[in-house]
Amino acid sequence: MEALKDLTNLELIALLRTDNHHAFSELYERYWKKLLYFAAQRTSEFADAENIVQDIFVSLWEKRATLHLTSTLDNYLYVSVKYRIIKLLDSQRTRRLHAETRALSGDLLDDSTQEYLNFEELRQRLEEFIGTLPAQSRLIYLMRKEEDRSHQEIAEKLGLSEKAVNARLVRIKKQLRTGLDTFLTGFLL
Repeated sequence: MEALKDLTNLELIALLRTDNHHAFSELYERYWKKLLYFAAQRTSEFADAENIVQDIFVSLWEKRATLHLTSTLDNYLYVSVKYRIIKLLDSQRTRRLHAETRALSGDLLDDSTQEYLNFEELRQRLEEFIGTLPAQSRLIYLMRKEEDRSHQEIAEKLGLSEKAVNARLVRIKKQLRTGLDTFLTGFLL
């Protein structure tokens, strides 16, 4: 084992290709701390850095027979760590975006429920208000809003002038504003 410390990285890789566990252990001892320090500086969790470095060495062992380096072993290991960090950060980002999307969709559901409740309250107030109108004003309002009749059609049906129908609808609109405050901003005549 002591003799392996004097070997170069290329000589250790050659031994590694022959399934030499001692050569692997020597490479592990040479690079474990350096790679861990490098990874820990770039990840938010130390455990993530440990997992990345451990995965690199597992991969090195699994690929030992087919390992072909185009640059130095140092470069290969550091680039491998960088790649795994990028994958980790991308995965964390994706999970965070999904969590935010779920949270936002939950907020949208909450908002839509609140909007529905507000609308129901508005509808109920409007019905109560319509019930308090004098009979002819109520009839004019319902013909205009529920039957979608024109001012002229309402005037002909009730034997009134168009001007009288218009004046009555303007008065109803003012009463609605006063009675329902700004709640009706988007729902007025």
